[in-house]
Amino acid sequence: MEGLGGFLPLILMFVVLYFLLIRPQQKRQKETREMHSSLKKGDKIVTIGGLHAIIDAIDEDVVVLQVGDGPKLTYDRQAIREVSED
Repeated sequence: MEGLGGFLPLILMFVVLYFLLIRPQQKRQKETREMHSSLKKGDKIVTIGGLHAIIDAIDEDVVVLQVGDGPKLTYDRQAIREVSED
């Protein structure tokens, strides 16, 4: 039984790390996947680089963004950080 007592702090530390680090990361990844799959033409978005734009066209892996009256830009779908409410 003494051997089990030595592993108990290690097991407890793994459980704490799981709930503090691994689980929240998996939740964020799931939310990001859901956001990317629900994108549609006309959505106002912000890219990971901070570009604010409107989706002009969308494909499986690529989005075409309209920035104001400027040119249309092509980005990977994964480059979209969030859908903006503005």
